[in-house]
Formats: sequence, C-alpha cells, structure tokens
Amino acid sequence: MLIGNAPCSWGIAYPTGNRYGWEQYLDEVAAAGYRGTELGPFGYFPKDAARLRDELAKRDLTLIGATHVHTLGDAASAGAFLATLDDLSRLLVELGARHLVIMDESNFYPAGREGVLDEEGWRGLVVMVRAAQARVEGEHGLKLSFHPHVGTAVEREAQIDRLLGETDIDLCFDTGHHAFWGQDPLAYMEKVFPRIAYMHLKNVDPGVRARVLGGELSIAASYGEGVMCPLPDGAVDIRAVMALLAARHFSGPVVVEQDVAANASETPLQLAARNLAFMRDISA
Repeated sequence: MLIGNAPCSWGIAYPTGNRYGWEQYLDEVAAAGYRGTELGPFGYFPKDAARLRDELAKRDLTLIGATHVHTLGDAASAGAFLATLDDLSRLLVELGARHLVIMDESNFYPAGREGVLDEEGWRGLVVMVRAAQARVEGEHGLKLSFHPHVGTAVEREAQIDRLLGETDIDLCFDTGHHAFWGQDPLAYMEKVFPRIAYMHLKNVDPGVRARVLGGELSIAASYGEGVMCPLPDGAVDIRAVMALLAARHFSGPVVVEQDVAANASETPLQLAARNLAFMRDISA
C-alpha cells in the first residue's frame, strides 16, 4: 500500500505566502521516506505538467491526487468552482493521478457559527457537489470524493449521512476530523465502508479536544494548541484503522496529514518521518 503525504503537513494551505516553497516541500517529503504526495492548493506547484512530472520523477515521487477547498455554502460561486475543477482535473490527468477530493471552506463561516448553513444553503451545497461529480467523473474520468472537515457544513455524522443520502459522491474519510467531536471513526468506517474511496490519516490529542468540547477553546485556536497530534500519540487507534482497511482490501489512496502545533518541538520533516516510521511499524 502506497502511503503518501501532503503539503498541508508543512503548513501549506494556500497557493502563495507559504514558509516552504514547492521544491523544498518535494525535497523534504521525499527525504522523509514518502513515495507519494498530494498536489496541495492549486497553484502552489507549477501548472506546467511536463515540468512537474520531471520534478516528481527526480525524487521518485508519485502524484496521488489533489484536495481542493471551496466555499460550497456560496451558491453564486458555482461557475468559478467548476472552472477550477476543469483546470485541476486536466492537470491531474496529464500527470497520471486518478483522484480529486473536494471539501468545504471553513473560513467562509463567521466565528461561533462555523459550518452553519440554512436549508437553502444546504441545497446549494448539494447542487454544487452533484455538478462537480458530473464534471470531474463524467468529463475527466477521475474519481471525486468529499472530505468532511471540522468547522464546515459537513463534519458530523448526521451531516455526512445526509450528504451520502442526497448525492452519489463517495468520501475522503479523515480519521482525525471525524474524531474531533468525539465521534468513533472505526464504527463509522464500518457503517459506510463501501462509500469510502480515499483516506486521510490524522490523529487527535484527547486533552486539547476536551478543552474544545468543554467550550474552553475555539476550533480555530485548537490547531495552534496541537489538537491534531502525531499519529502515534492521539485518541484514534490508527493500528485498528489500518487493520480494517487491510481486512476490507481497501485499494484507494492513504495519505498521512499532520497539522503542526504553534509550539511544536519537531519540524514538519521530522514529524512526517516519525509518522511514516509509525506506519511502517504497523505494516511490519
């Protein structure tokens, strides 16, 4: 099973203004031992497929796919969303990747009302998801998955259930984001396994999570406090997750992600290497 990583583990959330340039990211993700990577925010890497293909090959890296974040609660943005998906899909196809993941934009929501949509907003989200699937899968031949994410309109099990019931899209299932609210990732994976096409492995610090659940800490502040901790250290039993994937013969991508705490004593490279060592220990 190819275990990949993603630019977000180096704090890269936007195409520009990042601490790490794309060449340094590629050098470090390869140095950490990974053989697969996601694309990161569209525009972070060069959009020249030939150049990017050469840069990946130099480091013996495979492009797994991409995760694209969009304000799905803003129905007026649907045209721009589909146009970007067209451009992104064409690049992924040229580079031999097979997967594209979409997720809602948490920064769209005001503080204290993260992920809150009224019925009209929800219907608009569903329309956009259906249109995206028709475009990405029907016209470009890629597999499109939806990533439930903390602080968005699709994060809790009832919301995920509703999305699965009202669309045909499958999930990019993120263990850390699911466990953030005290939900059981393993139980939910068992429930919806046929609808899981892509995996993000992330873990949650139970102490920081308890402060969020208790109202002491906001969602936004929890990231800096290290709520998403290294894979060996958190509340999610990653070994059991991998055992489930193996038992069910999961064939989709598996991508490790690591949000770095503000006071982290390890660099993104060190964290990525430690997470991969843990994954290799599981495999052994």
